[in-house]
Amino acid sequence: MSEPTQEPVPHERSRSPRRGMCAAVLSLEAITLGLTTPVLIAVESVATGPALAIGLGLALACLLLAGMLRAEWAYWLGWVVQVAAIALGFVIPMMFVLGIVFALLWGAAYLLGRKIEQERAAAFAAYDAAPPSAEG
Repeated sequence: MSEPTQEPVPHERSRSPRRGMCAAVLSLEAITLGLTTPVLIAVESVATGPALAIGLGLALACLLLAGMLRAEWAYWLGWVVQVAAIALGFVIPMMFVLGIVFALLWGAAYLLGRKIEQERAAAFAAYDAAPPSAEG
């Protein structure tokens, strides 16, 4: 006896809009946080070592996290990065503004992406449950 074969999941059903949008936010935020490094050194007179660790460390964290968004826990770490970006405002005051902007973008991407995922799942379930139409 052979097992019935399952059809592979079509690509459009397995793609996560939430993951795509959140990864885009983190990627853009990585650029912004990476550019804080020269500001920390030249404008705020932070020593080179700590400035590199802060600016490039947060940028690298964003990029790594963007790749880990298949796991639900990675979204919680995304919120931690948003808090860190806002907290960077204590050293670079403009980061209060930019950090809040990115936190709002992250929240919007997360919430809207999750809503789209739920609506798509319901639509695909309704489509799959509908009887096949007689064409031809």
